[in-house]
Amino acid sequence: IAAAVNGDPDAVARVIRYYSGYMAQLSMWTRFDSLGICRFHLDYIYNQRLESKLVAAIFQFHLD
Repeated sequence: IAAAVNGDPDAVARVIRYYSGYMAQLSMWTRFDSLGICRFHLDYIYNQRLESKLVAAIFQFHLD
């Protein structure tokens, strides 16, 4: 995390990869089709918003 806060692009990518499953879970929504079958969809726009907020939070994080 310290390397990501200092701007190392590989470390930032590692942090994003670590939280990608959690962000994908938050971005899922369910839909029922005409037969009543439940289908799960990933909202890519919401997922990208979460990723952007994570990157912004990384660079605003202060290590003391």
